[in-house]
Amino acid sequence: MENIRTYDLASNTNLETEILAEVAQVTDPEIPVLTIADLGLVRKIIIHPNEVEVIITPTYSGCPAMDAIAMDIKMRLLAAGHPKVKITYVLQPAWTTDWMTEEGKKKLREYGIAPPPRFRDKDNHIVSCPQCGSAHTKLVSEFGSTACKSLCQCLDCLEFFDHFKCH
Repeated sequence: MENIRTYDLASNTNLETEILAEVAQVTDPEIPVLTIADLGLVRKIIIHPNEVEVIITPTYSGCPAMDAIAMDIKMRLLAAGHPKVKITYVLQPAWTTDWMTEEGKKKLREYGIAPPPRFRDKDNHIVSCPQCGSAHTKLVSEFGSTACKSLCQCLDCLEFFDHFKCH
């Protein structure tokens, strides 16, 4: 435990930036190419006198990945020398795919998952195939490999792929 620093957290003005940089590197356990920063899960960092509080919003209520994400945040900050970390979940406002970064959407596509569209149109929802780029696709199932994804198929290259659902 000798690598843990002791200091008055509230007096360090650069500390929030340092903590956010550490937290931003935590990856999603279900989609390891995405960080929680890519997903827009981090709402706020609060520096209390003896504790760091990280406020996050789950992608949906009951997401099983959130416990792993919270533990990864705590472990990363502990390893960086922050002895006391509190994770707070905030459900309002509800997370939306609009909070995802463009870089995150690009990473999804490169990983083989169709990202949510930039603009949502419920009547003309077009999902492009992450393999060949075709918009000639169909929804196979509202339920994909995880609750936040649906299963689609490209009608040109015939590949099946996950699509990150709009929220």
